[in-house]
Amino acid sequence: MSVVAGGGAGVEQDDPQVGRLPLQRVPDEAARVAAAEVGSYDATGTEPPAADDESDRHSFESALEAQEEAALEARYRLDAEEDPAASSLLGAMLLRRGDPDDAEPYLRRAAASGIRAGANNLGVLLHQRGHREEAAQWWRAAAVAGSAPAAHALGLHLRDHGDEPGSEYWLHQAAEQGHTGGAYALADLLEHRRETVRAERWFRTAAETGHREAAYRLGRLKETAKEGEGAEQWYRQAAARGHARAALRLGMQLERRGEREEAARWYRQSAQGGEPRAASALGFLLRDGGDEVAAADWWREAAEAGDGSAANALGALHASWGETDMAEQWYRAALEAGDHNGAFNLGLLCAAEGREAQAEQWYRRAAYAGHREASNALAVMLLQRGDTPGAEPWFSKAAEAGSVDAAFNLGILHAGRGEQHDAQEWYARAAGQGHAEAALQLAVAKERRGDVASAATRYRQAAERGSAEAAFRLAVLLERGGEERHAEEVDRWYAVAAEAGHGRAQVRVGVRAAERGDAVAAEQWYRRAAEGGSRSAAFNLGLLLAREGSEAEAMLWYTRAADAGHGRAALRLGLVAARRGELAQAHRWCERAAEYGPGSVTERAVRLIEALRADLTA
Repeated sequence: MSVVAGGGAGVEQDDPQVGRLPLQRVPDEAARVAAAEVGSYDATGTEPPAADDESDRHSFESALEAQEEAALEARYRLDAEEDPAASSLLGAMLLRRGDPDDAEPYLRRAAASGIRAGANNLGVLLHQRGHREEAAQWWRAAAVAGSAPAAHALGLHLRDHGDEPGSEYWLHQAAEQGHTGGAYALADLLEHRRETVRAERWFRTAAETGHREAAYRLGRLKETAKEGEGAEQWYRQAAARGHARAALRLGMQLERRGEREEAARWYRQSAQGGEPRAASALGFLLRDGGDEVAAADWWREAAEAGDGSAANALGALHASWGETDMAEQWYRAALEAGDHNGAFNLGLLCAAEGREAQAEQWYRRAAYAGHREASNALAVMLLQRGDTPGAEPWFSKAAEAGSVDAAFNLGILHAGRGEQHDAQEWYARAAGQGHAEAALQLAVAKERRGDVASAATRYRQAAERGSAEAAFRLAVLLERGGEERHAEEVDRWYAVAAEAGHGRAQVRVGVRAAERGDAVAAEQWYRRAAEGGSRSAAFNLGLLLAREGSEAEAMLWYTRAADAGHGRAALRLGLVAARRGELAQAHRWCERAAEYGPGSVTERAVRLIEALRADLTA
């Protein structure tokens, strides 16, 4: 809260008059005469100093102001003994000047005479000296007499002493009289009590008179209520008045809707106003724009101000540059700032360098602090070394905290133990949070049980989230259904999987292209799959090349497929060798074909072997 602790002076930190005591002038003839005298400079007919000599002008004005104030003080001192209003004005002048000892007797005389400004200012003086209860008595007297600053100060005093009903009453009195600080403090009290509608009214009242903290708080209320446009309006008003947090929130809103240039401008203003989070946000904006060096400068500024997120980002940046020592330094700084991502990142750094014992220590530190991904990483580490009982509780802790990977890993654990029901529950939880492989596992289980519709739904879910295997399986499932209406979708999902490097999908795309008579596309996909290691693609490519008259290259691909265990390729090589009269070689290929299978290939290979044996012994 931005109200000065204790509240006695009635000064609010973001009040337009911040730094000045709320000293009141009395609306009597003496005050009007004094004001006229203070403001009489332009009536003298004296030429103002030349505009091109700024320092002389300021010096002249300061001297004139001091002269006028001295004359005014002398006048007040002459009248103070008999005129309580003059005594009040003199006390206010002395108090503002920082001379409370001289001011007090004049203010007491004015207050005792019923001058409400004197009573208010006496309360200010007493509060400054620590005499809070007596200050409250004088504020009450002034507030009863209609002083808005006194009502404001009394309301804050009562609030700090736990009297919320009394505080609300007096703050309301101040606010109703147009006191900006009173309106803000009343709104603050009401929001604390969750009376949002009333709080919004008074925040608005204060904001409309230029109170920047009230504008910021009103923006926060609007943002919480999902009123983005309303929030932006008030953030802009507060930010334009130099409110650093409002500039940060405004920058965040602009960045979310893609207005990065303007967002950067407000982040920069906020950061220059001392808001480390804005410097950090600006760093991320610059990094995403490709300027890592500038990003590092802002992250460093934020990190040195204690922003753990910026320190982590700086560590990650140095790690990407290969500067692991600097990365470790900044990760440690993040941890010291209370950001446990620092410990997790230190664990990742150590694990990448093979320092497993240290990695485990950092993972444990972050995990015990509630870091869910560190809990998952620790569990994976324990599982990899065979400590399943030690790993499972950490997986559970991470999953319950929302780690999608941990939920998936628990599914794998339960499936490995044959606990299919529990496995499916964890897979479903992970899939519900967007885990593609978990959705794939659910789809496979559905398909095995014959629930084709549910399997297709899960395959589609996984495929849409990037699983090439799911895209391939979905295409196979739809193709197997044989419905013409699915033909286009079948092609689309095979293509998605094929473009992602799925070998079997690439073969199917080639086969479907060949069936359409598109030999160019078929060859392209067969070759791509074959070069990726697919023996079926190598065999199909050989067939396609042979049909096109490229027998020599076809033999190369047949050989590659046969060497990888493809029975039909080995049989084809045997037939070609037999046709060429290379009987021994044909015999060897047929023996391999019979070994590789499948059954139909084995049967043909055996018959050919018998024929070759007869020819070889003839």
